[in-house]
Amino acid sequence: MVYKVPDTSFTVLDICIKIDFMPFNSKTVMEQKQEFVLLASSNQISFSELCRRYNVSRVTGYKWLNRSGEHGELGMPELSRKPHNSPLQTPLGIEQRIVALRLENPAWGAKKLYKLLEIERSKGLFSAVVPARSTINSILKRYGLISEDKTRQAKPYQRFEYEYPNELWQMDFKGDFALLNSKRCYPLTITDDHSRFNIGLFACGDEQYDTVKNLLITAFEKYGKPDTILTDNGSPWGVAGQHAEEGHKVFSTFEKWLITHRIRLIHGRAYHPQTQGKEERFHRTLKDELLSRQQYKDLPHCQSNFDLWREKYNCYRPHEAIDFEVPANRYKPSLRTYENVVTEPQYQSFDVTRKVDDGWLSFKGKPFKLGRAFSGDRVAIRPTSTDGIYEVYFYDQIVRKLSFL
Repeated sequence: MVYKVPDTSFTVLDICIKIDFMPFNSKTVMEQKQEFVLLASSNQISFSELCRRYNVSRVTGYKWLNRSGEHGELGMPELSRKPHNSPLQTPLGIEQRIVALRLENPAWGAKKLYKLLEIERSKGLFSAVVPARSTINSILKRYGLISEDKTRQAKPYQRFEYEYPNELWQMDFKGDFALLNSKRCYPLTITDDHSRFNIGLFACGDEQYDTVKNLLITAFEKYGKPDTILTDNGSPWGVAGQHAEEGHKVFSTFEKWLITHRIRLIHGRAYHPQTQGKEERFHRTLKDELLSRQQYKDLPHCQSNFDLWREKYNCYRPHEAIDFEVPANRYKPSLRTYENVVTEPQYQSFDVTRKVDDGWLSFKGKPFKLGRAFSGDRVAIRPTSTDGIYEVYFYDQIVRKLSFL
């Protein structure tokens, strides 16, 4: 059996996106149909709502689904059915396929390549037995495509993940890098904790609040809202090192904005980046598979490459941490639809409400610092089970405690 190797001018990435992909909106980054089909198959939200988020008509949405059902993943290379003479040796075509996949994806190891070959065999692209992972590893070594150092670095470790998609998103900026136009790119990444699905990969010109807010709105409009977002303590997410009197937490403007949309923001422990382990791992993968392999002219050029690689990461690349599934198969859009208009907070009838003035509120004749982020907002004060201790709420979240002890 001979496995027909694709024309070298036709890359695996070309194969992944050869479904006539078009931008959903000329004002946003290019999105691809494969992701739409996978999310539609999850039946998590109504088809009409999914079409609305992707800014396509129901007719177009159904057309994509029908084409996917009829033709599957178009553009995969055709394979010869000619049998090989020796069943004890890896067929030359399979060996060539392993090498071709590795050359196009130098950061992918034997485990991922094994899974990809299994998928291709299940689709009838070839009939030979997929070589064992140890055999694939030997082939990579024989062709000089893997080093002993890399083998020694591969160590298993304990993982924790949330049970459902959108329970937690991890978000952070990858380290910035120089562009050929003498400016810098600050990649903003958002990862779903459960599925490892990349919610967003954005080429940003800064790390400011307005930039993050607008890109998060883009993500919310497409995928819905998460329950919680995990970030570090730095700007613009938090106010690292700043506390009100008596050691109470200070809230950032970004954190307050999320509260108005019923999204909880939590922060990783200072100086413990492993708290955001999935984001850290995503950043290493992004660097190994994309950022370290070429330079970029400007932000649009960078974003264009981000878009292509993101689709490959979500829809094609097997992920070891999720049993070599692709993230898109485990992800489902959130049922919590983003609403641009924020409703006023509704407090309990027994609550005492106060308006925050320049970051301060007054209760029982005593001033308490709440933070400038809440200036002009109304908050609720509720007694606790401990006499003399009260809790201050903004919407449904406690923002500090008041003590009269």
